[in-house]
Amino acid sequence: MGSPDPAVIGPALAAAAGDDRWTDVTATLIAGGKSNLTFRLTSPAGSAVLRRPPTGTLLPKAHDMGREVRVQQALAPTPVPVARIPLADDGGLLGVPCYVMELVDGQIIRDTLPDGFADAGSDRAAIAHALVDTLADLHTVDHTAVGLDGFGRAGGYIERQVARWSDQWARSSDHPVPDLDELARRLRADVPPDGGVAVVHGDYRLDNCVLDATDPGTVRAVLDWELATIGDPLADIGALLFFWREMGESFPVLIPGVSNLPGFPTRADLAQRYAERSGLDLSRIAYYEAFAAFRFAVITQGVARRAADGAMAGQQFGDVADDLAMMAAYGLERIPAQSRQGR
Repeated sequence: MGSPDPAVIGPALAAAAGDDRWTDVTATLIAGGKSNLTFRLTSPAGSAVLRRPPTGTLLPKAHDMGREVRVQQALAPTPVPVARIPLADDGGLLGVPCYVMELVDGQIIRDTLPDGFADAGSDRAAIAHALVDTLADLHTVDHTAVGLDGFGRAGGYIERQVARWSDQWARSSDHPVPDLDELARRLRADVPPDGGVAVVHGDYRLDNCVLDATDPGTVRAVLDWELATIGDPLADIGALLFFWREMGESFPVLIPGVSNLPGFPTRADLAQRYAERSGLDLSRIAYYEAFAAFRFAVITQGVARRAADGAMAGQQFGDVADDLAMMAAYGLERIPAQSRQGR
C-alpha cells in the first residue's frame, strides 16, 4: 500500500523537529492524490503531511521528491506561499525518497464548496483573482536570486515538453486514441517561441492550493510541486485555463473543481487579469491550453494504469476513455488543422 512505517518515520521526524512527541505517530492516506502518495501524519505534537512516490514501476523523471523539496525551500522567503519542510529523505527511511511538510490550515477545494464558504459571488471572484495573482507572483520570482539557477533549462521549454509528454504517451497508452495522436502532431507542428522565463509550477490549479478558512481571497499555500522547473510561464496560465471549467461544462474525473458554479469568473476573465498582472503577451495562449489538455490526458492515462496495477494505495478511477476523448477534443478545438495561431 506504500504507507510509511510509523516506527521509522516517527523517530526521524521527532529528531528533525526536536520534539519527542512525534515519535508516537500514525499515518493516514489523504484521498485526492492522483500521482504521488500523500499521507496525514498525526501525533501528540500535531499533524503534518508526508509525500512519497507511488509504488510500482515509475516513468522516467516522474515523482521527483527532491525537486519538490528544493523549490519549496527556495520559495519560502518570497511572496509565494509554501509549506515549511522539517524533514526530507533521499530513500534511507522508506526505501524511496520522501519528505514531510507542515499541515497548513485552510480549505482545499475539490469538487464541492464547504457549507458557508464562498457563498457570495464576490467571494468566488476573490478565489479566482487570488489564484491568478499568486501565479503571477510566482512568475515574477528571480529564480537565480533564490537559488534555483540550474533548476531547469529555459530555452526551448515548450518544445521539450511536447516531446517529453509525447514519449510518456507512447509509454503509458494501452489503446489507440487517434485524436490525441493528432493533437500531438499539431502541437509539434507549430511550437511558439518561449513566452518568458520563470519558475513554473507545472500543475497549478485550485485544488493544489490551500485557501484561508475565513478569507476565500487569500492563498495560504501552493502544494504539489512535482512538475516544477524553470520554463515558460505561459504553460502555467494555459494549464490553469484548461483546468478552469465554466458554467455548463463538466470536469474530467481526475480534475475536481467548482469553477462551473454561478459566480466564478470565465477563462477569459482569468486570462485578462493574468495578462494585466504579469505584463506577458497572451496572444498564443490557445496553444498552451491545447498543450495542457494533451499533457493532462497523458497524466490521466498514466494514473489509471498505475491504479489498475495496484500502485495507488487502493485508489481506483474507473474507465478514463471518455475523459481522454474530451481532452483531445478540447485541444483540437484550440489549434485547428493548418492554424498558425495568430502568426
